[in-house]
Order: sequence, then C-alpha cells, then structure tokens
Amino acid sequence: MRKFLSLAAGCLIFVACNQGTDQKADETTVAPATTEAKPQPAEIADAKYMDMGKSSISSMSAGNVEGWLANYADNAVYVWNNGDSLAGKAAIMDYWKKRRTDVIDSINFTNDIWLPVKVNQPQNDFHLPGVWLLGWYMTSAKYKTGKSMTQWIHTAMHFNSEDKIDRAIMFLDREPIAKAMKK
Repeated sequence: MRKFLSLAAGCLIFVACNQGTDQKADETTVAPATTEAKPQPAEIADAKYMDMGKSSISSMSAGNVEGWLANYADNAVYVWNNGDSLAGKAAIMDYWKKRRTDVIDSINFTNDIWLPVKVNQPQNDFHLPGVWLLGWYMTSAKYKTGKSMTQWIHTAMHFNSEDKIDRAIMFLDREPIAKAMKK
C-alpha cells in the first residue's frame, strides 16, 4: 500500500509539473504577434479620383477646356509619349483652347476605364509617390479637315497634396491624328 501511495503521489507531482509546463507553452503560442504591418508598395486610392477623371473628359467633349483643366495645378506639366510637353496651367490652357477651336470639331470619349492608385514606395527615382489616376478610353475626334480618327488613349495623372494634377502623361498614336489633320 505504501508503494502504491508513493507511486500515486509521484504521478500526481509529475502530472502537476507537466500541466504547468503545458499551460506556459500554450500562453506563449497564444500571445499576439507584435510585428508592425509595412505599407504595400502601392494600393487602390480613393474613388473620388475616378469621378475627377470622368468629369474632365466630359468637359473636354463639351468643349469646356476650363472645366477640363479645373483639377490642374498652376505648375502642372503635360507630357506626350513622344517627349513633347507643356509647362504651366496657362500654357496647357492656351494649347487646348486653340486645338478645340481651330483644329478639332468634336471629340468624344467612350469605354473609359479608371484606376486610382496610391504609390507608397516608388519603384525607381523617376516615379513620384502619391496618388496617380490611370485612365484608358476610346477617343473619337472629328477634325476641321472633315476627317476623323478613333484610337485608344491612355493617360496617367499625378495629384499633388492639394488634389490637383501636377503631371499628366498622355500615351497615344500620333499617326492617325496626323492623317486626320491633312487637308
């Protein structure tokens, strides 16, 4: 009997010791992680930028160049994929007003797609951090020559801290435009 009680006491001590160890192990595995989440290199930005893009092409279709430029900063730069550019809102306004009154009879944008992106970590030194609005749309224009052109155009617009466009880059094919402008 004494051997049995000694064996039972030993088992109880062994079980009690193991339960304490198991409980501590459970506590350490259940503890919440303390690592901070790093921001993604890029993320989807506020949908308000899509509305701004839609409003701008609607204004351009209506011949309202001022409305189209409403979201541009005074120091904006407008760049085409061939390297040509305009610097300053006034220069951009002059160019597009002349183009809409002297060169283009009508212009329409359809099948538009908008993607607002917030770049947290630029991929290289040439990329600007912040909000970009990427737009793709079918552009149909009738020129004063009586000829027309239709093509997909892609535009990338960067917004400054005041939600004004400070850089716009337009990607298009100049050949259909040149053909439509020939008399």
